Amino acid sequence: MTISVRNNFFKGGIVLASLSLGLVVFGGYFAYPAFPEAASSYTMRSQGMIQSLIEGLAEPSAYIPFWAMFCAVLYSLISIIMIYYYFEKTQSPEILFIGFFVFSMAFEFARIMVPFRMIFSFPSGYLVTASRVLLFGRQFGLFSLFAASVYSAGLDSQNQHNISSVLVLTALVIALNVPIDSLVWDSTFMLWNGYGSMLHMLEIGILVVSMVTFFISAYMRGSVSYVLIGIGILLMSVGRNMIISSDTLIVLISGVVILIIGTLLVCDRLHKEYLWL
Repeated sequence: MTISVRNNFFKGGIVLASLSLGLVVFGGYFAYPAFPEAASSYTMRSQGMIQSLIEGLAEPSAYIPFWAMFCAVLYSLISIIMIYYYFEKTQSPEILFIGFFVFSMAFEFARIMVPFRMIFSFPSGYLVTASRVLLFGRQFGLFSLFAASVYSAGLDSQNQHNISSVLVLTALVIALNVPIDSLVWDSTFMLWNGYGSMLHMLEIGILVVSMVTFFISAYMRGSVSYVLIGIGILLMSVGRNMIISSDTLIVLISGVVILIIGTLLVCDRLHKEYLWL
């Protein structure tokens, strides 16, 4: 894939992330008063890497899911703009998929449909559709991190078109086939799905494999940068998980900080690694 084609993907991501931010702001303006009602109807606490550790120590807040959506989409927009700016003329096979991961956070806007329905009554099928959009974004982001790690190990960059298509198709197949209950949601307004435990294990598995692959790349290339990139990938994954599963302020703030640090570390080391190529 040429740099110009890759940059077109980034430009498209900027446009779509901007639209997602607009939807969150627009939806929040109308639905914000309904968040307590939506929160009072949840049937379970969200399950994240940190959530289980603080359960019983901090009660969920009705408004934190909105700010989590807002932070996720704003992060997506700012990060994809920065990636486009700093890598506009820098060839890096990994950065395309890091950009896909960043862009995938823009799909978090779909969660606002739950409180939105408290004000504007519409068929529950729209909730299911929004949840499938959300699932697609989350799986696409995970698979993108894995693809970035594979390219760091030396996969031919000429296959990026095919790999990108496979990522989209795989995430789409999962999102369309997971059973979803439109009447049950957790404290982050994520609808219940039948394969929650399996998807959680998949997330952990992809994270572990991606980290190990970056460390192997560091050994093969003799580059310390890839060790730091692997650590950055870990921070990005943990921060993302904390944001999308946060229903308390402390988890949300911690997740945002960790995600930003991980993103800056990954992009900085990748830029330095390929700057003179």
